Amino acid sequence: MSRRKKSHQGHGSLQRPRLWGRHAVAAALDNPERKVVRAWATRETAAFMQFPKDVAVTLAEASDLGRLVPHDAPHQGVVIEVEPLEDAWLDGILGGADERAVLLVLDQVTDPHNVGAILRSAAAFGAIGIVTQDRHAPPESGVVAKAASGALERVPWVRVVNLARALEEIAEAGFWRIGLAGDAEVELREALGPARIALVLGAEGAGLRPNTREHCDALARLPITDAVESLNVSNAAAVALYAATVA
Repeated sequence: MSRRKKSHQGHGSLQRPRLWGRHAVAAALDNPERKVVRAWATRETAAFMQFPKDVAVTLAEASDLGRLVPHDAPHQGVVIEVEPLEDAWLDGILGGADERAVLLVLDQVTDPHNVGAILRSAAAFGAIGIVTQDRHAPPESGVVAKAASGALERVPWVRVVNLARALEEIAEAGFWRIGLAGDAEVELREALGPARIALVLGAEGAGLRPNTREHCDALARLPITDAVESLNVSNAAAVALYAATVA
């Protein structure tokens, strides 16, 4: 498994991603597992951010910070360069799960904004983690961290080589695997049952791949009206998490 490949972007790398935005940066600074390498901030923002004493902070104008991040990225006066978090392992989060738990599995959801938003919803509803396929998921980045609004630091993110095998392990740990599919015959509330739930979501457009569907215990749809064809995957994840949490 490799996610430390060299980036071709000029705004950090996979080895040293840059995070920006006050919520994302504050969460990273509060995370004892996160190593901050460098920091840049406007004088105003630096006055209230709790930077580690061993991290040199470069004071800069907002326009200068804009050159450290992708175009039009809302840096809010602060940018940090960090080391990626240590890998989370599937057996670790499965072994530590309570009798009642919800896990999210993403089947080739590659958009970093969507993954970040899903991390945020996972944190809000107490999911024990998200699982993605290593080659078909975005790396840690400022875009993911900004969309996650701090949840990147709080929700375990497991990257696996083989998603089907991971779903088998999830089943062996006592999780009922529900794949969300618009063509499913039953609604999500009818598919819920066991206390341990793994919600499996596919990419927008393509949806769940056939092999992923075969590794689900049930397929279910969200009860949306004919006014829209489908929901954005991050919105669908939030609705499904709520339904699984209150069931």
